[in-house]
Amino acid sequence: MAKSQINHLAIIMDGNRRWAKKRGLPVHLGHAEGVKALDRTAKACKHLGIHQVTVFAFSTENWKRNKTEVNAMLKLLEKTIREYTDQMDKEQVRLKVIGRVKDFPKSLQSAIDQSVNKLKHYQKDVLTIALSYGGRDELVRAASKASKAGRIDERSLAANLDTAGLSDPDLIIRTGGQMRLSNFLPWQGVYSELYFTNTLWPDFGEKELSRALSEYAKRKRNFGR
Repeated sequence: MAKSQINHLAIIMDGNRRWAKKRGLPVHLGHAEGVKALDRTAKACKHLGIHQVTVFAFSTENWKRNKTEVNAMLKLLEKTIREYTDQMDKEQVRLKVIGRVKDFPKSLQSAIDQSVNKLKHYQKDVLTIALSYGGRDELVRAASKASKAGRIDERSLAANLDTAGLSDPDLIIRTGGQMRLSNFLPWQGVYSELYFTNTLWPDFGEKELSRALSEYAKRKRNFGR
């Protein structure tokens, strides 16, 4: 594939549980396959010159799921962050985590802090993971910070978002067949192009990414003008 026109790609990684159910497998194996899908998709994005990738990995609503599943997801998150930090270091990719990180167990918080600090000097390529994230919650927190600073307007709100320093997504992809954003980047995504696919996240890869980028290339963005 040729270099992409996109600078920032955001993805709602949906379908891990359905992928596992279709195969008669435990849910945690669906989430584990989802990690592999993220790895190959992130590598494809880097190859294509997409410098910013943001993925929705764990929402504020996910805490309401079965406790066994939640605990398995948290263990997988910690394992993944610890295992992939060295790879990201070799590939010179910075890690950014957005959301309510303090909601997580201390061991997961520690893994996140260590990885973020190790990779913080890389600037060109950034992988952002939304964890215990909800867009409305982010807006409330940003408004509270802006209010304490004495000014609430578009610029001050944007400066206090978890994503401050990143460009707005050019394209938001949602896998799994659902056609909604589910509280993901409501401020940042107001002018993002949207692409929905029935492909379940564990089956997503370079081929499906190519389809999304080809569709994006056909669209004309006028940002309301």
